[in-house]
Amino acid sequence: MIKSAYIHIPFCEHICHYCDFNKVFLKNQPVDEYLACMDVEMKNTVERFPTNHLETIFVGGGTPTALNEKQLEYLLHSIQQNFDVTSNLEYTFEANPGDLSLEKLRLLKEGGVNRLSFGVQSFNDELLKRIGRSHCKEDVFQSIEYARKAGFENISVDLIYSLPDQTVQDFQDTLHTAFSLGMEHYSAYSLIIEPKTVFYNLMNKGKLPLPTQEEEVKMYDMLLNEMEKHGYPQYEISNFARKGFESKHNITYWDNAYYYGIGAGAHGYLDGVRRANHGPLKKYMDAIEETKFPYKEEHSVTREEKMEEEMFLGLRKTAGVSLSSFEEKFGDALLSIFKNPIEENIKKGLLERQGDYIRLTKKGKFLGNEVFQAFIGAI
Repeated sequence: MIKSAYIHIPFCEHICHYCDFNKVFLKNQPVDEYLACMDVEMKNTVERFPTNHLETIFVGGGTPTALNEKQLEYLLHSIQQNFDVTSNLEYTFEANPGDLSLEKLRLLKEGGVNRLSFGVQSFNDELLKRIGRSHCKEDVFQSIEYARKAGFENISVDLIYSLPDQTVQDFQDTLHTAFSLGMEHYSAYSLIIEPKTVFYNLMNKGKLPLPTQEEEVKMYDMLLNEMEKHGYPQYEISNFARKGFESKHNITYWDNAYYYGIGAGAHGYLDGVRRANHGPLKKYMDAIEETKFPYKEEHSVTREEKMEEEMFLGLRKTAGVSLSSFEEKFGDALLSIFKNPIEENIKKGLLERQGDYIRLTKKGKFLGNEVFQAFIGAI
């Protein structure tokens, strides 16, 4: 069953120094033509891979809210025409603090959007400049005030830690400011330096003073403790929420369920096949015109790969991977298929068995990638 749809808007007014997502400067881009192509892709995809109803829609980017009101209206209408947005759906838009007017927010609300995810990253204005963000701390307060005024009751804030020259104290200050907003959901990610980014080039020149590994571990430890203390239980390595406000969309990915991937550079997983769309706008739009579909590559996932994915995606969740669900899905016992990596990581104190679940220990959360790696090619 197809549970979710991810829709990609690649336009940005500013490019952040750490971002490696598929994105382009908004100025002089064929935005209207792109939205029309996405409408064609949605129609054709739903026709080819029908679903009864979706549980989640997530519009990400880029910066979806960089679209003007007329373009936003077109996009919302297009989504409504192709997907059932009247059902009990979690419908999220990513947003940048500072580029959201009350009018745009009301437009989103009227279009069925009921969840916002703000890319805040930090509440330190100097650091925000340093990482190439265009907003400041005050913009965050203003945007959230507008969002509440427009009727949004489910808001998430994204934070990044281990930023250049960031101290443990600075991250603590950012967390305290974040809690003062009383959001329903928080995500916090450690900075990863990706190729083809400004930060990658600076790092190669020795001009990127990053916190030490020890400081990064302190920041993550503080994150876990502070979130728990403030009433936001961890439900995934980087995600925390008040009860009932966990991101259903992201859980689709970690449950290894099927989802549509719409737009330039988007990835989808349907009928056992992972598909990647062309990233460059022209290639994406040309492919839609020529074949009705924008696929750059398609990969049929083997049974072994599905089992591996079940582990390295499922172990991201605090609950872990269910032994009974695994057996129901694959007809084989998890503990026999992955006997060696499980036993080895239990010995190292990185995994534990809790009733029907295999999950990361607290120590394991700090070394998650090492644990996930153990399941790749293990069958």
